[in-house]
Amino acid sequence: MRIGLFTGVLSFGATLSEQVAQCVAAEQEGFESIWFTQAMANDTLTSLAAGGLATSTIELGTAVVPLRVPRQPFVLAQQALTTQAAAGGRLTLGLGPVFPGTISTSPEQYMREFLAVLRALAEEGQVDHKGEAFQVAGTLNVPGAQPFPIMLSALRPVMLRVAGELADGTITWMVGPKTLGSHIVPSINAAAQAASRPSPRVCAGVPVAVTADVEKAKETVGRLLERYPRSPHYARMLEMEGAAGPADVAILGDEAEVERGLRRLGEAGATEIMACVMPVEEGAETRTRALLASLVGKI
Repeated sequence: MRIGLFTGVLSFGATLSEQVAQCVAAEQEGFESIWFTQAMANDTLTSLAAGGLATSTIELGTAVVPLRVPRQPFVLAQQALTTQAAAGGRLTLGLGPVFPGTISTSPEQYMREFLAVLRALAEEGQVDHKGEAFQVAGTLNVPGAQPFPIMLSALRPVMLRVAGELADGTITWMVGPKTLGSHIVPSINAAAQAASRPSPRVCAGVPVAVTADVEKAKETVGRLLERYPRSPHYARMLEMEGAAGPADVAILGDEAEVERGLRRLGEAGATEIMACVMPVEEGAETRTRALLASLVGKI
């Protein structure tokens, strides 16, 4: 199971220079990947392009570029291929959900067509697509670029089916081991197998902190992540897990307990961890990062 860092969840105010420094530090500490979320601040792909020029080995991922804000797949393909060239082939493009009411087709149809256009441009450099959601024709030739993995933030059965059939895996957040093992992993694996696709990646985003005061840490995590249960999708995942809130799916405790929690995610089918390191007390972030880095390649 691979281990990476998930940044930007708690604060969307990092400067471009700070984001590049985060990429450099994560690579120097030995992490296998770093994932940036996208909000109404820096454009994530631009930040990762800059980070790619300053690093050489670490995977650079978006978790995720949301499609609820209207985006054209042609423009996104051009931007992602440029980032891929800057990163020397280390980009993974994670895409977020699209919501009914913001599009003229069903979310499933929209995503299927979006992926069709994006894949064609990334893999073949050309597209001629005439569908319900998109009518796109054109070519791209980005020097130094190559195809990149595409992940979906898929939680519902219909989107897990799309992810298994057409993408390279899924990215989860607010999902615990019970829900991973009983819902996420079986659904996406079955879809991939039915479509004769390779086994999909399952990137599990999870709040993590090494701490001696678990109860206080839970209070802090609940406060810092209080907005997520207000989303119906995340609320459903928490309900499936039997969790009252984000603190109940966070991995908190001493080094041994955190390692056990990470292993439980792997046993449930996660192929990689996206660790959101939580500032629950003074020194917790340093201890947590040190533990996570020490586990790279060992769990």
